[in-house]
Amino acid sequence: MNSVRIGNGCGFWGDSVDAPIRLAADGRLDYLTLEYLAELTMSILAKTKQRDATLGYASDFLGVVDRLTPILATQPKLKIVTNAGGMNPHACARKVAENVAKHGLNSHRIAVVSGDDLMPNLDALLANGHALNHLDTGEPLANVRQRVVSANAYLGAVPIAQALGMGAKIVITGRVADASLTLGPLIHEFGWTHIDQLAAGTVAGHLIECGAQVTGGLWMNADDSTHLETVGYPIVEVRVNGNFTVSKPHGSGGTINIETVSEQLLYEVADPARYLTPDVVADFTTVQLQQSAADEVTVTWSSGRPATDSYKVSVAIRDGFTASGTLVIFGPNAAVKARKCGAILLERLKRAGVSFEHSLIETLGAGSCVPGVVATQSDPAEVVLRVAVRDPNIASVERFTKEFAPLVTSGYPGVTGYTTGRPQVREVLGYWPALIDKTAVVPRVELLTANEL
Repeated sequence: MNSVRIGNGCGFWGDSVDAPIRLAADGRLDYLTLEYLAELTMSILAKTKQRDATLGYASDFLGVVDRLTPILATQPKLKIVTNAGGMNPHACARKVAENVAKHGLNSHRIAVVSGDDLMPNLDALLANGHALNHLDTGEPLANVRQRVVSANAYLGAVPIAQALGMGAKIVITGRVADASLTLGPLIHEFGWTHIDQLAAGTVAGHLIECGAQVTGGLWMNADDSTHLETVGYPIVEVRVNGNFTVSKPHGSGGTINIETVSEQLLYEVADPARYLTPDVVADFTTVQLQQSAADEVTVTWSSGRPATDSYKVSVAIRDGFTASGTLVIFGPNAAVKARKCGAILLERLKRAGVSFEHSLIETLGAGSCVPGVVATQSDPAEVVLRVAVRDPNIASVERFTKEFAPLVTSGYPGVTGYTTGRPQVREVLGYWPALIDKTAVVPRVELLTANEL
C-alpha cells in the first residue's frame, strides 16, 4: 500500500458512542482505532475485575462492536485496533467474538495483545531488583506493596503489527501507549523500522489519539460556526514516506487547521524535542504543518531518536477515601456566604472530633476553578459551594457527608441545591509512575481459537 487511512473514533472511556459508527460509515478507512484507557481508567477496571473475574475491560466497546458489525460486513477490508481490553483483554475478546459470530462474521479473526499486566509477577519482579521507584520521589514500590491495586507497563506498536500479520481483523490490547494504536498498523502495512518512520507514525497517532480534540474540540477559537454538535472525528492518511494529512469525514462539523493541530500536537507533552514512547523518542520540534485544503493539514518532517530501554509503568495504590458535596448559594454576598458556609461545615466537624488529612473549600463562579487566572465579578449573584475531604479513615469521611443538609436551615440565607442526597464516599486510588527494564516484560500475541469462542 502507498498510503493507509486510519481514523480514531474514541479518545477515552466515556467518549461519544456514536463517533466510531459515523467515522467507520465514512467508508474510506483501512483501520479504525478506539482509545479507551487512562491511568484512572486502569484503576477502575482493576477494581471491577477484582469484584468479577469476567470483567475489567471497557464495556462500552461491546455496544460499539454490535453497531459496527453491519459496516464490517460491507467493508471487509476495514480492521479495528483498540485497547478496550484494559485489565482483561481475553475476556473482552471472547465477548467480541460472540458478537461478531452472532452477526455471521466468523471470518473476522480476533487477536489479543497482553503481557502489560505486571500484577501476577509483581513480587518476583521486586525481588529480582526491579524496584519500580516512584519517578518523582524515588520511593521504592516495596514500601507500599500491600496497597497496590494494579501495575501495567505501556507496551508499544510491534505486538499490534504482529497481530495484524497473523491475519487479525480485530486487535484487542491491554495497556499500550496511545499513539502505538496507530503506529502498529503502519508498521504492519509499510514494514517500517527506520527511526524517522516510527516517529512519523507516532506523531500521527498522537494527533488523533484524543479524538475530536484535533478536529475543533477544545479549540481556543471555536464558536457557533465550528458546529461542534456534529463534530467529525479525525482521519490520518499516511504515506509510505512518512508524510501524512489530518482530515475528517466530509460534511461533519468541527474544523481542522494549523491551530487545532498545533494545540493537539503539544497536548500532554513535557519536552517537545523528546516525546517518549515505547517505540521511539519523537522530536516534535522538527514537525512542519501546512494547510493543504479546507479542513486538511499536511504534516511533514517528523524525526526521532531510538527508544529507551524502559517501559513506563502505571501503578495504582489505595490511598484513603474521599467525598465532595455541593450547595448553591445565591443572593447578596453569595461568594462570601459560601466560603463561610464551607468553614462552618468543617468547624462543626472539628468540634465533633472529626478531622481530615486534606480538605478543600471552593466557590465555583467566584474564581476558584482557576484561582488568579480569570477575573470574576466582585459580587456574583450566585455561586456553587464545593467542599471536599480526603482521609485514610473512612468513618471520618462518612461523617463529613452528613454535614451538608444542616446548612440549609442553620447556615446563611440563600442556601439551595440540596435535593440530590448526601455525597458518596469513594476510595482514592493514588497514581504511582515508574519505569521497568523492557527485558522484564514479555508482550504476548494470540489469535482466539475455536474453543475460546
